[in-house]
Amino acid sequence: MASSSSSTLFVFLAIFVASANAATFRVTNRCGYTVWPAATPVGGGRQLNSGDTWTFTVPAGTNGGRVWGRTGCSFNGNSGRCSSGDCGGALSCRLSGQPPLTLAEFTIGNGQDFYDISVIDGFNVPLSFSCSNGPNLVCRADRCPDAYLFPSDNTKNHACNGNNNGYQITFCP
Repeated sequence: MASSSSSTLFVFLAIFVASANAATFRVTNRCGYTVWPAATPVGGGRQLNSGDTWTFTVPAGTNGGRVWGRTGCSFNGNSGRCSSGDCGGALSCRLSGQPPLTLAEFTIGNGQDFYDISVIDGFNVPLSFSCSNGPNLVCRADRCPDAYLFPSDNTKNHACNGNNNGYQITFCP
């Protein structure tokens, strides 16, 4: 019986610690048109009309996370097609999008997070990306100074204290 109680306590503590290190992402569409943001490996995707906001949580230990906007989409349920950023015709993406796409990239650690914008695979939607205690990165055109422009560009990654719980991505800032 003691081992069962210990196991239950361990599982509860693991869930509590994981949720304590989770990060909340708020994605807002300020464009004059609909954007279908996608997020991998967590989040999926959805439709955001102008002025709408989508909020989702990313657990600590998430590496290689990406959020991007898709445009010119038409969906019937969870399947359809987008003219930019399409991810295999799915509304809720499990694959990365097809270029061109402006990427907000992140890694959520247990004590320190990292984030950046990349236009290595092209540019399709202007966006800004910030955390509550780091710089606001803005990319309004294909050669923006706050974004990775080529694969060996290693000066655009920014650190953010873990547990900050406040990431904001805005389309058309």
